[in-house]
Amino acid sequence: MNERLHFMQEAVKLAEQGMNNNEGGPFGCVIVKNGVIIGKGNNRVTSSNDPTAHAEVVAIRDACRNLNEYQLEGCEIYTSCEPCPMCMGAIYWARPAKVFYALTREDAAAIGFDDSMIYEELKLPLNERKIPIKNCGREESLHLFHTWKEKGDKNLY
Repeated sequence: MNERLHFMQEAVKLAEQGMNNNEGGPFGCVIVKNGVIIGKGNNRVTSSNDPTAHAEVVAIRDACRNLNEYQLEGCEIYTSCEPCPMCMGAIYWARPAKVFYALTREDAAAIGFDDSMIYEELKLPLNERKIPIKNCGREESLHLFHTWKEKGDKNLY
């Protein structure tokens, strides 16, 4: 069997296990480095009451904990479904080498996991979004970023 297909099947197995255990939606993810799975996750939104507990985020947290690193340099992500906008943000921050997905966002929408509204919202100016997003306290908070800019022992990422 093709190695990529093997890792994708592992992600699908995690999705099935999580779904069968009523942990959340039918989504799973594995993270691989040098041919070894170093992180695993399945959707745990409903079981953990955490809207960010998507399979990819859970797997990224697991892999980073196992690597003792905050980035996934040289890693590949295998996820049972095309990542949502939140998970894509987490993936970009984690900086893996590649992402592979099985099912599409259209497949997910067909079973009730439709994130098209989020994609559309992100295109709109802040003042036109469904959830009001307003600036507050910028002047009083700028010192924070000035301090960071001057900090000599910061760890850039």
